[in-house]
Amino acid sequence: MARVKVGVLISGRGSNLKALIEAARDPAYPAEIAHVISNRPDAPGLDYAEDHGIATEVIDHTRFAGRPGFEAALTDSLTSAGVELVCLAGFMRVLTAEFVDQWANRVLNIHPSLLPAFPGTDTHRQALAAGVTITGCTVHLVSEAVDGGPIVGQAAVPVHPGDTPDTLGARVRAAEHRLYPHCLAQMAAGKVRVIGHGVEIADRTVPDGVLYNPGV
Repeated sequence: MARVKVGVLISGRGSNLKALIEAARDPAYPAEIAHVISNRPDAPGLDYAEDHGIATEVIDHTRFAGRPGFEAALTDSLTSAGVELVCLAGFMRVLTAEFVDQWANRVLNIHPSLLPAFPGTDTHRQALAAGVTITGCTVHLVSEAVDGGPIVGQAAVPVHPGDTPDTLGARVRAAEHRLYPHCLAQMAAGKVRVIGHGVEIADRTVPDGVLYNPGV
């Protein structure tokens, strides 16, 4: 069976990109990481992808007069590579409604909190300031609302006494690296169906460390 081709958009080190590439090394994994695009020429994730034989491209957002031209270049590159699903992995650009509509229900993102709690940036500092005892990460489909699309999966991470944003962030990232490949596999295998603002998931199994998944 042909695997679904996936394009990954990054801006930096690409730690979640590495987790996706590692998962896709298994021939039984239903997705192939086929193309990696960075909006920053110096993103370390580009080197990692190239070292693993994956095609890469730099589309520098600063070379465009506005987001429409930049996103048109993204779409041209993804389409030329035969990409069917897109994963955002530390991609530090907000996508327009036009791009989201063009790739409707085909763009996944991972966010370092249990959405809808703590959207936006500096999530671990937000969690510590709020005094929560559990935080985590969320994989969701991208919609026009930032961090507001249908949730595909979540992983819970405990907050320990004395945690700092750095120590908490390290544990959340470890959960991200388990959750993101799992959710991408569900999407690529056709096990996720969008219903209104939510999803229905045919396969309710979850990997180690994933304590919550919609429908479980």
